[in-house]
Amino acid sequence: MRALRGSSAGAVLKKLTPIIRGWAAYYRTEVSSAVFSALDDYMWKLTYRWARHNHPNKSRWWIVDRYYGQFNKSRQNRWVFGDRDTGAYLPKFAWTKIVRHAMVVGTASPDDPALAEYWAQRRRKQPFPPLSELVRRLLANQAGRCVLCHELLLHADQQPQSPHEWEQWVRVTQMAIRQKYIASATPGVTDKLRLVHSSCRRRSINGHGKDPAVLHA
Repeated sequence: MRALRGSSAGAVLKKLTPIIRGWAAYYRTEVSSAVFSALDDYMWKLTYRWARHNHPNKSRWWIVDRYYGQFNKSRQNRWVFGDRDTGAYLPKFAWTKIVRHAMVVGTASPDDPALAEYWAQRRRKQPFPPLSELVRRLLANQAGRCVLCHELLLHADQQPQSPHEWEQWVRVTQMAIRQKYIASATPGVTDKLRLVHSSCRRRSINGHGKDPAVLHA
């Protein structure tokens, strides 16, 4: 946050959002509710100090009105840090649902061909990663599979295994979405988005000379 002094609210959100989502995703299988709430309080203090440093001559209420509000309409919380120019906001740790880790039955091994369906069911029951509501809805509609190759889009084998891996995963996903690889699944229709693998999209473009893909993620 000290390095971000003088930067815009958008730059703060770009830097912090993947970190928050990554750490929350990794620790959501622990008894984390109290820690998540404490971290949200700490993040509020950090963002407020950042705003005070950027606007030393403004009043406390001006800063609150400029940078805080109920940016997430689905949450009854008006103390969310955000960018009023774009509507983007900083997610809170406490918004991450705590999901208990499901123990593996007996000595079941993912390498056992006879247990392929068991491991497939475990993957289907895994909570969706920390993505936007649109992407989560598309994942659910597509059963988590690419519409071009029909393979799993995310976590085919296992989820990221550390907070840093989650953070990097969130950054890569956000970058793909920000680059707006959006087209129509059906010619002339613009409201039917689909998720595809980056590699599938590239192969399809190279093979057909046009982009049939949809929401790149």
